[in-house]
Amino acid sequence: MDLMPHVMTTYSRMPIALSHGTGSRVVDTQGKSYLDFLSGLAVTNLGHAHPAVTEALREQAGKLLHCSNLFQIPVQEEVAELLCANSFASRVFFANSGAEANEAALKIARKWHALEGTGRSDFITFVGSFHGRTLATVTATAQPKYQEGFGPLIPGFSYAKFNDLSSVEALITPKTAAIMVEPIQGEGGVVPATPEFLKGLRALCDQHGILLIFDEVQVGMGRTGRMFAHHLYQVEPDIMTLAKALANGVPVGAMLARDPVARALTPGTHASTFGGNPLAMAGAKAVLEVMTAPGFMDQVQRQGEALRQTLKSMQTRHAVIKEVRGAGFIQGLVLEVSCAEVVSLCLNRGLLLNCAAGNVVRILPPLTLSDAEMAEGLAILDQVLSDLF
Repeated sequence: MDLMPHVMTTYSRMPIALSHGTGSRVVDTQGKSYLDFLSGLAVTNLGHAHPAVTEALREQAGKLLHCSNLFQIPVQEEVAELLCANSFASRVFFANSGAEANEAALKIARKWHALEGTGRSDFITFVGSFHGRTLATVTATAQPKYQEGFGPLIPGFSYAKFNDLSSVEALITPKTAAIMVEPIQGEGGVVPATPEFLKGLRALCDQHGILLIFDEVQVGMGRTGRMFAHHLYQVEPDIMTLAKALANGVPVGAMLARDPVARALTPGTHASTFGGNPLAMAGAKAVLEVMTAPGFMDQVQRQGEALRQTLKSMQTRHAVIKEVRGAGFIQGLVLEVSCAEVVSLCLNRGLLLNCAAGNVVRILPPLTLSDAEMAEGLAILDQVLSDLF
């Protein structure tokens, strides 16, 4: 039965509707409670109805929801300052989603090279990547299942093998403008880059005059146990994109760049009607203030390591688990079989998870997950694996 007959069927939806949530728990419209180990696909990193974020949004909604970027927006500057102070970046452009942030990253890379007169306009991305659903970002997404039926795709994109520097080198030409990479491929199955690979990309970019773009839409904002994944890898890109968890559920995207690249966009070269609106910025400011408070990220690191070690222990008891991979609060259980039945049975038993790349159980709990909640959720998953295999 189609419960949403007037909405286009662009999603394969779970058979429940969520009504409300607090922290790591959500409740459906039938009153059933679930532990949320999905976080809206790495969005509600501070959990549901976080008091600081909720209060900031309520206060701002009572004053001013929207203001055109034709005017000064002080809270936009406050959020940009917080982002720059905690990253490599000099300036920020605000959008509404990860796809928009990645579009902005591709545009600023081309614009920079145009201003420099290099003649470079092409991009290298990676097999298994995911960068969005717009025509440019789905072209950057090197997975045919997302591209089918949308051709012809935008020219100028080449696809290298992830974690394979030699395949990158083979694709570099005098027209290569930028390399775009996820430090951990999320939709591709929670596949982390090796430190050597990202360091090698940085060296190749420096050698050839190419810009390096990190897509941290899914892995930024504390998800890896560090504020940003480039902190974890100790590799600084020229451009970084964020979205998802930046405002804990309010739509917002951000494209960060270092000077002088950041100065390539000037009035009229790029814009967004809703980008950086006061409501989204109030949410983002509250999120950043919580995440940058002393001790917060230290706790996230400890909890993320505890999560990983518990999953590794689970692997020793279940032969169906081939591998545990990820970092911090983005973990993937790679199974010998499809993970669809695992995710479905966990749902029935009150645990929200996700299946990525067909056989990877993707685990994305809120960063505020308690010890007791972690134990409860993983006990459900452990029992489901025992019952099925």
